[in-house]
Amino acid sequence: MQLDKIITYHKALSDATRIRMLILLRDGELNGQVLAEKLGVTPATITHHAAKLREASLIHERRDKNTIYFALNEYFIRSNASATADLIFKNQKGEASTMQTEDTRQNLKQSIIRNFFTQDGKLKHIPSQLKKKLIVLGHLIDQLDKGRTYTEKELNEWIKQYHPDFATIRREFIMHQFMFRENEIYELNPPEMWAKWETLS
Repeated sequence: MQLDKIITYHKALSDATRIRMLILLRDGELNGQVLAEKLGVTPATITHHAAKLREASLIHERRDKNTIYFALNEYFIRSNASATADLIFKNQKGEASTMQTEDTRQNLKQSIIRNFFTQDGKLKHIPSQLKKKLIVLGHLIDQLDKGRTYTEKELNEWIKQYHPDFATIRREFIMHQFMFRENEIYELNPPEMWAKWETLS
């Protein structure tokens, strides 16, 4: 699963036209016609390559009447580059140092969970600080069934068990790469792709 996601990511970057599209989108969203003109290709070519980039979650799309605009998914581009390196180099550090660091992280994680969740598992409120938010989201995600797909309605109902603001939490799951959405179906990403609170200061 994790390799499939990472391979899809790198396949999307393996074409020169797609790389040039991403570079053009670096400064803000553009529609397909403008991209075609700047790259000297047909709109159909842009549509083809945009589908590959969207499949790998490297871009967002929005429609304004009959015009489709594209924008970078910058966070996903950066986080997948890091996920690839983590996957290759994980467990490279010394065992004693790693164990000590892991103990500190686990203590912090448990402290945050105790502060933000009631004894019966309800989320008191969504943290504003990113590190705490990622710990809370990760704790919620751990309760989901691995390998299962969810419709948006099913996911909303599941989130409402923990907090009434299901729409915000659902968006946060996607934004921080805990979940992948396609055709209104939600699926867990592999943990290597999740936003890492451990790297934040």
